[in-house]
Amino acid sequence: MVKSEFKRRRRELMRMMGPGSIAILPTAPQLIRNRDVHYPYRPDSDFYYLTGFPEPEAVLVLIPGRKQAEYILFNRERDPVKEQWDGAMAGQEGAVDEYGADDSFPIGDLDDILPRMLEQCERIFYIMGCNAKFDKRLSEWINAIRCEARSGVQGPVEIIALDHYLHEMRLYKSRSELKVMRQAARISAKAHKRVMQVCKAGLWEYQLEAEFVRECAHQGAKSQAYPPIVGAGINACTLHYIDNMDKVADKQMLLIDAGCEVDCYASDITRTYPVNGSFSKPQRELYELVLAAQEAAIAKVKPGNHWNDPHDAAVRTITRGLIKLGILKGTLAKLVREEKYKAFFPHRTGHWIGMDVHDVGDYKVDGTWRLLEPGMVLTIEPGIYIPAGSKGVAKKWWNIGIRIEDDVAVTKDGCEVLTKDIVKTVAEIEAIMAA
Repeated sequence: MVKSEFKRRRRELMRMMGPGSIAILPTAPQLIRNRDVHYPYRPDSDFYYLTGFPEPEAVLVLIPGRKQAEYILFNRERDPVKEQWDGAMAGQEGAVDEYGADDSFPIGDLDDILPRMLEQCERIFYIMGCNAKFDKRLSEWINAIRCEARSGVQGPVEIIALDHYLHEMRLYKSRSELKVMRQAARISAKAHKRVMQVCKAGLWEYQLEAEFVRECAHQGAKSQAYPPIVGAGINACTLHYIDNMDKVADKQMLLIDAGCEVDCYASDITRTYPVNGSFSKPQRELYELVLAAQEAAIAKVKPGNHWNDPHDAAVRTITRGLIKLGILKGTLAKLVREEKYKAFFPHRTGHWIGMDVHDVGDYKVDGTWRLLEPGMVLTIEPGIYIPAGSKGVAKKWWNIGIRIEDDVAVTKDGCEVLTKDIVKTVAEIEAIMAA
């Protein structure tokens, strides 16, 4: 992401904040995996959205109109000993020169410097409840300032939810953001194709996961946006199955829900196909029903339609198809009204996607479904899941779990399927797996 993009975001946020305000945003802490081993570090999405700064132990401060510096970054000082073990640090000079801060201070000086900045402001923009330790520190600073009221120190009188403003900004993706999301989508598509090509009976689910992760890394994406879901047979009927520990068998369907992350932007793709590369009649019938539901939902992704329109289209298509296949019995209107389809399609048709795979943004505004607008990006992912023992369902349908998922951007005239590079028709899948 270019530096100018982060600068534009900060300017837009400060414009909304207005004079007399201060925004404070710490990044995510490092997390211990076990004993003295850390998980790979990933910065807080909100923090990174405004800074592009990748290191832990950092705090962003924005003060609109402040003459000395509007954008201040508190971050780690350079330490040759730590750098020998963990790699280079930006330090104060790097925070300014490389990451565009107007000024930078050592993170160890936060308690001394930030309260003095707070004294000059009337309103604090902050996200409460995400970092209990930092919430406590902020409260202590404010209380200390209030104790100086008799000395003429006014200090802040209001705390405003920063996420209300910031998450609304993040909901609308810029050209730069869409460019990165297309890149993540292309890489994930290549990885999905790789798994299709190597899939065969006798492999383990975790081996197929490894093929996906390897191809992403080979294409330049080191991180996954979420733990990959690789489930065959009954495991495909568990929505968030991440154990990936079973051997795949000849006549099973394999569901793989996986996507890489590029520059902290997620992709999210699901494909389902037969382990042996050839759909049986029941598998084909259910698969083509889910595909039809997805196509109907994607057709509803356009400006002016509301958030729930794609879901309504998928629900009606799936319910109608399940009636035709004899899996549901009754009229379309009644089955939809009574939500009988939920026995086989229990989840929503999609979610916002961006820096977080389940990205920020309200789905309703003033109690009504939000209208879709250009720049929004969502997933479209209908599914059907029929585990063994499903009451009243013929055995030929048992242990078939199918989900088809793509990332879709709302455009001025309709939509763009960002993940279009990976095939999904029966003929295309069978051709790739037979090659």
